[in-house]
Amino acid sequence: MRTAPRTAAAVSGDPRTGDRGGSPRHRAPGSGGRAWQRLRGAALWVAAGAALPLMAATAGLLPVQPMRVDSDSMTPTVASGDLLLVRHGQGPVQRGDVVAVTAPLDDGLLVKRAVGVGGDEVAIEDGVLVVDGTPVCEPAIDAARLDGVWFGPVTVPEGELFLLSDSRDGSVDSRSFGPVPTSSLVGTVTARLWPHPGALPSLSAGC
Repeated sequence: MRTAPRTAAAVSGDPRTGDRGGSPRHRAPGSGGRAWQRLRGAALWVAAGAALPLMAATAGLLPVQPMRVDSDSMTPTVASGDLLLVRHGQGPVQRGDVVAVTAPLDDGLLVKRAVGVGGDEVAIEDGVLVVDGTPVCEPAIDAARLDGVWFGPVTVPEGELFLLSDSRDGSVDSRSFGPVPTSSLVGTVTARLWPHPGALPSLSAGC
């Protein structure tokens, strides 16, 4: 009696690839897109969180403010292109402080050195700064470039500051526009951020 030939049992999957068959796992349509959107949204929030403090600082809304210098009037202490850190509301300005003020001749900002406060008598005698009759030691100032330069004396009114550039040969400062009111003070320069981070060099170093 003939028997029907045996047939191989049907095996799902492909042994060549190790696929055991079965129902494929379905991924919810659009789930990858939603994950990308969440990632992009998180990145935007991080970028905004980093940008807002910088914008606020630049606008002067925070206790400190970065400020870039665009002139050489404060060399050798500060050079053109330096990025400075200005601190607001640090207290009364002291003689010798480097300060940022609103320019009296326009709406810009100036970085100068406060050499006299209210009540001081300020003069330049043969290139040497004299405050209240006493010569001020300033090794960083090249007095030879100011040889023969005389100014004053002038008395600084109360509530005002007398500002000088560190590079005093031909610079525009309080010798030209007079003392400035303390209300024009933006803040005191506390440090340089770039290109050589750190505190500003002391004008009296070496005295």
